[in-house]
Amino acid sequence: MPFYQLDEELLFPPVEHALTDPDGLLATGGDLSPARLLLAYREGIFPWYSPGEPILWWSPDPRAVLYPAEVHVSRSLHKILKKHPYRVTLNHAFAQVIRACTERDEGTWIGDDIVAAYSRLHQAGRAHSVEVWDDTALVGGLYGLNTGSLFCGESMFSRVSNGSKIAFMTFFAHFTGHGGAMFDCQILNHYTESLGAREIPRRTFIRQLYQLRDNHLPQSCWQPQTLARPVPSQLPPFL
Repeated sequence: MPFYQLDEELLFPPVEHALTDPDGLLATGGDLSPARLLLAYREGIFPWYSPGEPILWWSPDPRAVLYPAEVHVSRSLHKILKKHPYRVTLNHAFAQVIRACTERDEGTWIGDDIVAAYSRLHQAGRAHSVEVWDDTALVGGLYGLNTGSLFCGESMFSRVSNGSKIAFMTFFAHFTGHGGAMFDCQILNHYTESLGAREIPRRTFIRQLYQLRDNHLPQSCWQPQTLARPVPSQLPPFL
């Protein structure tokens, strides 16, 4: 398969042309404009590269996804969600969240250009953040962007025990309560697998993405707000 060099045209090659080694590498170049990023996510493509490298675009096969009906919630996490002392908000501090994600060992790929690009998407109402607060201290959170009724998670962080899980599960209840249908985890890791994510063939993911990407959720889903603590009926039974 050829390795594609993007130019100024807003166009990506078919994801079936992605390399198998390294898995999913589709193209290089282009830019991180809002128009290109939104087109990429609509086609199941995302940027992933380290600072100083050229922009690399990926569409791995298999793809890691999380379906609401398959989310895993342990007995201990149920107790944490019921009793934790934190306040959880949506779209209150995007800049702080994405900067906190860069401080993680796993967040070293989030360079200044990525921060700027996703901040522009946030200003356009397409990238979103979830924040966990201990009074005025930010202690956990995540960010990503929506494509219709699919949410593409990009990164999360935690400064207290289970801070990122509190962010995720609280947002999960909110997102699915507004009609959210699937989480795109991109590449499976131990953390997302522990939450119930699994791998599916890329062709299956693309087919489902095409079904979901124009299913727009109500604007009330994304307005800045304090998120309610999940009630048991909003969560799967504990394992």
